Amino acid sequence: MADLGHVLASGGAVVLPTETVYGLFAKALDEEAVDQVYALKQRPRDKALNLNVSSLADIYAFSQNQPAFLDKLYQHFLPGPLTIILEANDRVPHWVNSGLGTVGFRVPSHPVTLDLIAQHGPLIGPSANRSGQASGVLFEDIMAEFDGQVIGYADDAALTGQDSTILDLSGDRATVLRQGAITKAQLLEVVPELTFE
Repeated sequence: MADLGHVLASGGAVVLPTETVYGLFAKALDEEAVDQVYALKQRPRDKALNLNVSSLADIYAFSQNQPAFLDKLYQHFLPGPLTIILEANDRVPHWVNSGLGTVGFRVPSHPVTLDLIAQHGPLIGPSANRSGQASGVLFEDIMAEFDGQVIGYADDAALTGQDSTILDLSGDRATVLRQGAITKAQLLEVVPELTFE
């Protein structure tokens, strides 16, 4: 099995587990590495990608106009199955967020993946499947799908298969763009300052 850190450092893509599904990870600030993931997934270029980071400081480093309750949200729910969308700053490359004014942040809790993000991040990590297909949850299926195209894999049989909740905080009011493992009620219980559309 290839050394995952070496593959990432050299601009390659690797399949890693999160707490929800498998992702296809590569260095976010390396345009060629990101291009490779788009090609592997057959993903339309206008579909933006998230930044996988390992700390709250990383989120602040690539965003702007953050809500005052962001720290509390992070401390309670992250690392974990929550994607937070914020206004992007000029450090976010156009090949990650497709030139949008926003960017999503993900902090997976899987220890192997989080450690690699801390060492080599920020990383992109969309689900390990062809675009339009179901998110990748079966390791054998993923290895067969990308056989010969991806050389780095990390297995974990304990994935939930449930996608992360996507919480958009880029506007005046919060929006849940995808309901996943974390509910709106759970978010409000911790952060009552949240106002939803």
